[in-house]
Amino acid sequence: MMYRMDKLDMKILSCLLDNCRTPDSQMGKEIGVSGVAVKSRIQKMLKQKIIEEFTLKIEPPVLGYSVLYFVVVGKEVEDILEKIRLVGEPFFVVPCVGGITVCSIVVKGDPKRFMEIAKNILRDARVLSIFEAKNPEIRSDLTKTDIAIIDILLKDPRLKIEEIAKISGFSTKTVARSLDKLQHDEAIQFTLIYNPRNMGDFIPFTMLVSVNDVKKVLSKLKEKFSDSFLQKPFVHLDKIVVFFYGNDIYKIDELSQKVHEVDGVQSVDLFIPKEINFPQIWVKNTIEHAKKSKKLHLASQIHS
Repeated sequence: MMYRMDKLDMKILSCLLDNCRTPDSQMGKEIGVSGVAVKSRIQKMLKQKIIEEFTLKIEPPVLGYSVLYFVVVGKEVEDILEKIRLVGEPFFVVPCVGGITVCSIVVKGDPKRFMEIAKNILRDARVLSIFEAKNPEIRSDLTKTDIAIIDILLKDPRLKIEEIAKISGFSTKTVARSLDKLQHDEAIQFTLIYNPRNMGDFIPFTMLVSVNDVKKVLSKLKEKFSDSFLQKPFVHLDKIVVFFYGNDIYKIDELSQKVHEVDGVQSVDLFIPKEINFPQIWVKNTIEHAKKSKKLHLASQIHS
């Protein structure tokens, strides 16, 4: 029998998307149920493949990469991937309703040059948008200890401190200190990948909001629409990516119009995902390279 999600499940999913290491007991206190009930619901969502896997999302700039985003229409996902892999490694790939694919790649070197190469490679496709993603506020200084712990967490970001200490050989105190640092690092997100097709009556959707004042508009969006947020928005220069959920396709359209009416918003693009992929090859390769380096800080290694 198919598990039917309710609003309580959505609240748990939302908590896990923002930080999948949040203890069950803490989530329970926040949403008004026991930690045991939270754990049971997580297990059911895993069994039904609503939650596909827990994962780490690492912002490429802290590992020395630039990020290019693409919005492409009318091409098969595999065809798009085949082409963009000639430019860089995929960071995420999200096929959406309407034959739209939103994806991004990581590149080393001058992003403007890679953008021109990408445009040329995709010349036979209908490209709605290509842009370089930046968040100037993201800063990070990862040590070799952090890198070793990230390498372990890539396999299971919910591992307990004692388990990480046993695998790494570090003390529990060292692991706890590094975990605290990583969870407060804006460039690293302990999150999950969910399957939109298995969410029953709930429809996850994303808005790419172009603005003229990020901080001002973001504050207004949180004030007006936070009850419908699926996870925390993130910012790329003059764009805000807002994640919502709803259960009525017409109300989703109405919400899009309301967001467009917020003072400072220039345009709103709406995307309804069919699946979500976070390829990790580029991260694993970078981590392996960093582990072999003699430098103590990854930031030094990137900019040297």
